[in-house]
Amino acid sequence: MDKIGSPSEVYTIEVKRLTKSFGTHLALRGIDVAVKQGESVVIFGPNGAGKTTLIKLLATIMNPSSGEIFINGFNLKKNAEQARRSIGVITHQTFLYSNLTAYENLQFYSKMYDVPDTKERIYQVATMVEMVSRLHDRTGTFSRGMQQRLSIARALLHNPAILLLDEPETGLDQQAISILRAALQMEENEKRTIILTTHSLERGLELCNRLLILNHGRIVYENSTKTLDLASLTEIYHQNTKAKV
Repeated sequence: MDKIGSPSEVYTIEVKRLTKSFGTHLALRGIDVAVKQGESVVIFGPNGAGKTTLIKLLATIMNPSSGEIFINGFNLKKNAEQARRSIGVITHQTFLYSNLTAYENLQFYSKMYDVPDTKERIYQVATMVEMVSRLHDRTGTFSRGMQQRLSIARALLHNPAILLLDEPETGLDQQAISILRAALQMEENEKRTIILTTHSLERGLELCNRLLILNHGRIVYENSTKTLDLASLTEIYHQNTKAKV
């Protein structure tokens, strides 16, 4: 297992000169991002800015065209499987099997991550997302909101130190949004490392301590959320996304 050396070891997530092309379209144009353990970073940007592409690359769902990604010191090109064990992913796509029950879905992912005490852990995460009574119902019968709740449970099964969230509030009611917020804290009361994409400037400002604005595949703005209020962030966002970069 190849880990990188100093100074990158201080970062939980490190992205260097990352690009991603789809045919002739360049979705990411040389991204550099470094995130420390316990830090929470929100990525804003208009549709087509490259937010979802970046999350998919970090989650090992797709491969970059060039550049490097390190998760907990592991180079994703060489050690994607080891890196993946510390990552939980919540996106528009639930990654659930509609023909299986909620329990069977969680059981499948428990085996994938070698989760110990599988039955006990499944009931723990089902309790977190308030779905114990639906565990033995087929997932295909669930509403979109219930599927998203189960997707949160799936992402938390192995108690990952890193959560990647791409528009995670899609389809969630207010109660489920509160459940999602609680998920941002690890069960050992340590802070998870978070990368969140959202169109809600208010939500991102509230949940994260650092923000990036992505536009046309480039990071065009970066700052601490502590120095900004919603009005000033709104103005900055429009200034940085109204024109091509």
